[in-house]
Amino acid sequence: MIGKASCAIVLAAWAIGVAGAAEVDVAVAANFTAPMNAIAAEFEKHTGHKARLAFGATGRFYAQIKNGAPFGVLLSADDETPARLVQEGFAEPSSRFTYAIGSLVLWSARPGFVDAKGAVLRSGTFNKLAIANPKTAPYGRAAIETLTKLGALAAVEPKFVQGENIAQAFQFASTGNAELGFVALSQVMKDGRIVEGSGWIVPADLHEPIRQDAVVLTSAKGNPAAVALLEYLKSDKAKQVIRSFGYTR
Repeated sequence: MIGKASCAIVLAAWAIGVAGAAEVDVAVAANFTAPMNAIAAEFEKHTGHKARLAFGATGRFYAQIKNGAPFGVLLSADDETPARLVQEGFAEPSSRFTYAIGSLVLWSARPGFVDAKGAVLRSGTFNKLAIANPKTAPYGRAAIETLTKLGALAAVEPKFVQGENIAQAFQFASTGNAELGFVALSQVMKDGRIVEGSGWIVPADLHEPIRQDAVVLTSAKGNPAAVALLEYLKSDKAKQVIRSFGYTR
């Protein structure tokens, strides 16, 4: 039986924890949607802090941040945008680190449509290929680099269906509006395997590494939730979630 003194101590500790809880608005690259939803839930349980998530294209987030959007943390789809924000005075230099390295996959919602070597790209058996905008989306750039190295860009470029970001490219492929799509492996992988359709995981040497950096923005300097979130992303528990969706560190 818990005595009155012990009960008072427990209640006091709980009150301190609640009082110390903070919130932070987080801009999250669209490819990191599934893992970040899982991580944010565990982060809140573990720390008491809350991460309010917004998902979208890194290029668009960059413009919004420069125009005063109230984000405290950026989880970018690349390493260039956070570095630029640091250089321009919008982000804290010491906070930047690589939280994940992404993998590109050529994917179809149709089982068996994509072979183990991606030879379907040269087969001529598809009409549309979805990619993210290579000007603003790192996975779109990686797709162009891959096709260029394969010598297939000129042949398949007329078949492009371009999404604003990787989420829209995946939507085109998953609904069948495009038979194929270059998407993030995290969008089709769970617990270490592709859960539906068929896919070819693009070898890493066919494109520049998709390093995804996180950074605390200057507007959140001193926000304990922002600092705690980046620390949590470095934890073994978060890394396990990240790897389960096909990312490396």
